[in-house]
Amino acid sequence: MKPISRALLNLPDPSRRRFIKGLAVGGMLLALPSWVKTAQAKIATPAEVLVGTEFDLTIAETPVDFTGEPRVATTVNGSMPAPTLRWREGDTVTIRVTNRLAEETSIHWHGIILPYEMDGVPGISFKGIAPGETFTYRFKVQQSGTYWYHSHSGMQEQTGLYGAIIIDPVGADPIQADRDYVVLLSDWTDEDPMTVFGKLKKQSDYYNFNQPTALDFSQDMGHEGLGAAISKRHMWNMMRMNMTDLADISAFTYTYLMNGTTPAGNWTGIFRPGEQVRLRLINATAQNFFDLRIPGLKMQVVQADGQNIEPVTVDEIRLGAAETYDVLVTPSDEAYTLFAQTMDRSGYACGTLATRAGMKAALPSLDKPESLTMMDMMGNMGNDDMAEMHHEEGMDHHAHAMGHVTVRHASTEYGPSVDMRVDTPRTNLDDPGIGLRNNGRRVLTYADLHTLGGAPDPRKPDREIELHLTGNMERYSWSIDGLEFGKSTPVHFRYGERLRVIFVNDTMMAHPMHLHGLWSDLESPDGHFQVRKHTIIVQPAQRVTFQVTADALGRWAWHCHLFYHMHAGMMREVVVA
Repeated sequence: MKPISRALLNLPDPSRRRFIKGLAVGGMLLALPSWVKTAQAKIATPAEVLVGTEFDLTIAETPVDFTGEPRVATTVNGSMPAPTLRWREGDTVTIRVTNRLAEETSIHWHGIILPYEMDGVPGISFKGIAPGETFTYRFKVQQSGTYWYHSHSGMQEQTGLYGAIIIDPVGADPIQADRDYVVLLSDWTDEDPMTVFGKLKKQSDYYNFNQPTALDFSQDMGHEGLGAAISKRHMWNMMRMNMTDLADISAFTYTYLMNGTTPAGNWTGIFRPGEQVRLRLINATAQNFFDLRIPGLKMQVVQADGQNIEPVTVDEIRLGAAETYDVLVTPSDEAYTLFAQTMDRSGYACGTLATRAGMKAALPSLDKPESLTMMDMMGNMGNDDMAEMHHEEGMDHHAHAMGHVTVRHASTEYGPSVDMRVDTPRTNLDDPGIGLRNNGRRVLTYADLHTLGGAPDPRKPDREIELHLTGNMERYSWSIDGLEFGKSTPVHFRYGERLRVIFVNDTMMAHPMHLHGLWSDLESPDGHFQVRKHTIIVQPAQRVTFQVTADALGRWAWHCHLFYHMHAGMMREVVVA
């Protein structure tokens, strides 16, 4: 299929585009009349923290302005992000959610272990909350740590319905700090999310401006020679693959937020020099990976997805959509920048740790975007000098400096929803991912993560299941084993069993996979327990394994947490019975 021209799609010239960093006062507007003119808008206070066991949450629409163009967000109690909920392990919480929207709504408690009827996924665990109705969630809190919540209805997560959850342990918290801040990262678009989705379906690289240029070709030619530079582009073109396909949506339409605040708004956490500060990092984005660092400060990672881990000190962390990490920092200077750049390097969210309000530190420049490598496309075979590449048309192509490599297109196996298969996926967990390799900073990887106390369930798995993460970029179709959610049948777990799940990523994009209601115990390449998580990033052309204890009866969702990938079909239902 030939690419659709930008003119036909009314695409603006990328040379004239502007990357919106947001208004200095961008955020919530308190009164409807005031959003007629941005200059007259009043700005709401940050999301409040609600503590206790009884909560009343009202979902409604609220005017917002992040870019100078007033829009309407989906809010909880009038705020975006939604209020932070603070619970205590062992308590039973009751949360009454009232729907003031004109459409169905829901709240999913991400990473929380609870009865499936309380999980909040319309069509799987309950019927949803109709307009004007109140649904009461009630469950016992069985864990502690940092989590979050969001809508599982329509496009509401993209339009603002998300918030943080902090659960205090029943005893003394082993993680002690003088200050404690939530750092919640998200993305906002002034476009209707259905319009965004429609553009991706028509042209999957609509928002991708990291296309190879004549300058890139000239630089490759200087480094590798004319023949290698030509061969490199010929190979990618013949495979109908895009080496710059790092993210589906860029800062062309997204404004990136930290705690609901634009970069110009400068969210600030106050500290006294020498204090230990706990930062609860939450990626509540719809569609982005954020690479977060604090120039001048080391981060000691002490928790992953709510689970305490053996502390590890790093300079930078990649947060996949829906992941959380708790870190400790000990600032000594007056101000530091919290800098979270997107994986495609088109934009960033940022804020400041400072000794007083109004201060700022130097803002780093965005790193240069890196192209995908043969390893990102072919896994282990991408590093095999003598491997052979067979295109579906039966053509062989030479990869520069790599001899021949193999791409197996999967149209005969999985149908038109799948455009490639990886025969020899890589299994390493020590790769920080594209854009973070050998950048001179100490970057966290999954190989660094070790849950305190070892494997929570020491049993060996009774059986294995293997699932392939699949897609077709030209069609913007995402699936599991070549089947979009609407065409799939449930995956069945036997209640009480211990099983091993194998994910093979047959695509060139990373997918943060989230299994509702059950923990995923990630394994090292040699099969040893590594870390307990609720969301696992599967990198391009990678094979990962994890074990699951099927200890929660009911029906559960299992999906990629990239919002538009889930809506395009990368989702399954799991039945535990």
